[in-house]
Amino acid sequence: MAVIDFGRTSFPDGAAWHLQISGNLESATMGSLLLLVNERNTTVTEAFERAGKPREVDRIVLSAVYADTARTMIEHALSDDEFVDDAEFSSDSLGATLATLFERLFPGRSISDMRLRRQQSPSLFASEIQEAVKIFEVSR
Repeated sequence: MAVIDFGRTSFPDGAAWHLQISGNLESATMGSLLLLVNERNTTVTEAFERAGKPREVDRIVLSAVYADTARTMIEHALSDDEFVDDAEFSSDSLGATLATLFERLFPGRSISDMRLRRQQSPSLFASEIQEAVKIFEVSR
């Protein structure tokens, strides 16, 4: 994670955060994921600063960030043809991280089923992600 001024980047000045995902599914997770937080958005930067002892507003912000990053990661995974139900990835790889997240959010669901859901009904898919991450639930 890095806190930066989005005004000095190609990201929209008013965006609160951006999750960068790079590399392929066999790339190391640590080098493939980077959460960028816009320092201009004090609500979000303060929520991360207080993550160890969050106020109610911080919990809400962190829940929104978690939901959005989970959605971004799952959508990234489902857009990769190599992300399939029987794929095996090395333990510290991006593919393994995405597969673990997928299984935690959608236990018992197949990747092919969720890929089809995303293609046929993107808004329902988005709602299923909200449910899976338990967005805005206080007791997480």
